[in-house]
Amino acid sequence: MKNKFCREILSLTFMTLLFVQIPAQLKALKIGDSIPEEVWTTPLQLVNSPQKTLQLSKDREKLILLDFWATWCGSCLKNFPKMEELEKQFGGRIKIIPVTSESSAVLDKFFSTANGKRYSKTASVKEDKTFHQLFPHTAVPYIAWIKNGKLINTTDAEQVTEQTVAEILNDKNSSLQTVIQVDRSRPFMLSENFDLEKQTALRNYTFLSKGRIRSAAAGSVFRRKDQVVYGRLFSNVVLMFIYRGIAAEIFSQNGEQFSDKRISNFVKFPSEITFDPSKETTVPDARYYTFEYIDTVANADSLYNNMLSALNRSTDYTASTEQQKVKCLVIRQNTTKMKKQQRSDTGLSMQNLVSLLNADNNITSLPIIDESKFVGNTGIEKEDIRDLNSLKSAFAKHHLQVTEEERNLMMFVIKDK
Repeated sequence: MKNKFCREILSLTFMTLLFVQIPAQLKALKIGDSIPEEVWTTPLQLVNSPQKTLQLSKDREKLILLDFWATWCGSCLKNFPKMEELEKQFGGRIKIIPVTSESSAVLDKFFSTANGKRYSKTASVKEDKTFHQLFPHTAVPYIAWIKNGKLINTTDAEQVTEQTVAEILNDKNSSLQTVIQVDRSRPFMLSENFDLEKQTALRNYTFLSKGRIRSAAAGSVFRRKDQVVYGRLFSNVVLMFIYRGIAAEIFSQNGEQFSDKRISNFVKFPSEITFDPSKETTVPDARYYTFEYIDTVANADSLYNNMLSALNRSTDYTASTEQQKVKCLVIRQNTTKMKKQQRSDTGLSMQNLVSLLNADNNITSLPIIDESKFVGNTGIEKEDIRDLNSLKSAFAKHHLQVTEEERNLMMFVIKDK
């Protein structure tokens, strides 16, 4: 009886500890809200630390930055050394805590890799639920700034600098721009108040901005219904990225294969609409565009033409598809040999090989056109072609010749207004 009683007391004590350590469902905080008292004393599970847990209350008097990250996020990993250096620079006045919701299994696997070992001394909160409830976000890296027990800001990691930290610590006017991440699953920047309207439906929606929007991730999102694309969002990308996405769909609808070799760019200052990593390391904020166009499902077939028209109305450029006479490399049968083409069970198909070659300007800047009617695999891999001579040699093995000729091609033409 005594042993049973002890076991029941231990069980009750254990359950009580669990209840204390695991907060109830928490509401997302707004800037200026106080951090709930129970959060300060909640044990946080750690990875890469001799301590198994951490309590936020230990650093309550400091400026605390919660640095949300993930193993797949290269930008997050590159930020770790900067964060560690800032913490050293400001001594005991600041505490930067990496936070991830990923599991121990995922983290252990990552930190055992060559890349992961570079960060194996970075202590981090793992398997987090608490902070993700308090500071919901859709992308990482993401930073929550806490001072005097309150949430004072949320930003991207880029804004964490010696200057901004010093401004906050010394109670000066902050240059931080608040970042409350946009949900890209809904029409971009459309107020949630619209969802309350029960007697109306969105028929058309257009959004275009120039300049970086810190609250949105970069990339593209399709709007689909029953596999039909009726809208598309491009956020925080250069204008050429948007042009490429639109052109690829318009060319496909016309039975054409699009590549950069099908672009005729007559813009006076091309760097204003594109990004060349061989010449630049970053894109200036002013060059970013965000563009959303939504139409009805009934108009899905004309979606990309309508998107192009909307861009032409509201940017400093015009873009269109035109037939132009262009120098090309044409693949055709070698009629002088009149031998049967040699097919293979290996290598790329002719369509895939030509597509890859058209995506590569190093071998030739000319569009490659296939008029050979070659069927099946070629026995050629992309790695077999290093330059124009090896390209011609590879095709010659199949009694195909590659010659420079002119063809009327569908081109995507961009001009200044």
